[in-house]
Amino acid sequence: MGSLQHRALTGELMQETAVLHRLASQRADQHDAHLTALSAIAVASDDPEQRLFLEVAATITRFYPRISAIALMPLASDGASVGAALTPALAAQVRAAAQASDGEIALLADPGQTGHYIMVKRSPNSEAARYGLTIFIDAARLLDDAGALWNRSGIHVALSLPDGTRLYQHGTAAQAGLTRTLGSASQPLLLETARSITMADLFPPLRSGLTVLVATLLAGAALAFLRQRQRAGQALEQARLSALDSRLAHAARVNALGELASGLTHELTQPLTAILAQAQAGRRLLARDEWGRLAPVLDDTVTQARRASAILERFRNWSRPQAAPVQTFDLRDAWNNVAALLAPQAGAQGVTLTFDLPADPVTVRADPVEMEQVGFNLLRNALEALRDRNAGQIHVTLRGQAGIAALTVCDNGPGIARDLRARLFTPFTTTRADGTGLGLALSQRLVERAGGEIVLEDSAQGASFRITLPLERAP
Repeated sequence: MGSLQHRALTGELMQETAVLHRLASQRADQHDAHLTALSAIAVASDDPEQRLFLEVAATITRFYPRISAIALMPLASDGASVGAALTPALAAQVRAAAQASDGEIALLADPGQTGHYIMVKRSPNSEAARYGLTIFIDAARLLDDAGALWNRSGIHVALSLPDGTRLYQHGTAAQAGLTRTLGSASQPLLLETARSITMADLFPPLRSGLTVLVATLLAGAALAFLRQRQRAGQALEQARLSALDSRLAHAARVNALGELASGLTHELTQPLTAILAQAQAGRRLLARDEWGRLAPVLDDTVTQARRASAILERFRNWSRPQAAPVQTFDLRDAWNNVAALLAPQAGAQGVTLTFDLPADPVTVRADPVEMEQVGFNLLRNALEALRDRNAGQIHVTLRGQAGIAALTVCDNGPGIARDLRARLFTPFTTTRADGTGLGLALSQRLVERAGGEIVLEDSAQGASFRITLPLERAP
């Protein structure tokens, strides 16, 4: 009996630890989404008082009590922070962490609040960062509502920073337990759990006496009773775990909202930058009374504004399943538009951009704007990879045969590192310090929604992406 009870208590600890680890990891991942959304708001705002930033920060702290404070610290001066007030020593520490960042989020112990830790993100996430974005987190609240087990005597649970700084502890570990790192790339906190098992736990007096008595007099009835009790306990446990899964699903939806906000900022940067450049060019032409050259500039501005509007519409329909693609069109037209947009940038970098398109139409059924967005993302990534490379080359090949439209984008850049290939199309995976890692994730979603596939091919040099789409008979 003692051996069975020991196995049951140990198994309960392992099962509850797995649930607690999932819950804490999911909550930690939410912090990344909050930082990304707040950073986008702070960088985009031209309000010196950052009122929109403060409103969003207040909403986050109201709905997520474990986030005790949010602050935005200017890096270019010794000015006061926006949001939570920081001591001079802590402000200097935050500035130093943001300025020393290579793109990763810094974790610090909060010197002013026991059991709290600080996340510091440079904003924007590049060498031209203007702010140190900071959130303060109550570590104990990462483990709230995790189950009654963690409040019992004899149970040990602790949470520590990667450097060993203890943030939270309940009970004392009298026996060897479990140690797991949270599944959050930015917050790899150490979760420790253990259980002290005594003789009273292995052989409860009342239960032992009843077991002996019932086993002697009513062995069959006792066996049936124990089996029924076990089934009832399993049903209750399953109901509790189902409730936890529902909360985790809600947390996943919150993360998706953060990714959506970051993706929107990422994708709108190009058309908005083009609109700004065209507006500045138009103003210079007006100053020189060159009215005849103004019309093409205004036409390009209108085109980019419509492109931004189309991107917003794509994001609005991001989660809506489509019964069928939008229309049948020639895929060559989409890539000719992409070439017209990126040819100036390629020429400025000294990159040779070649297109091998067939003479006959390659018709597919998809959204033309979405396919242009996919092409724009792939060519822009290739140009970024060739930024510091002499004699850079990008070759685009399109073929339509056997019912399949196959398009390949190859460059002679440094290629993709082996450790990144498995998660290349996962959101926030990037090799650039100022990248958001959403371009390829969005491209994969758009291609798959059109019934196609996008993959990274093995290549002797550089990177090679291949897109396949089902061909459609031309109308």
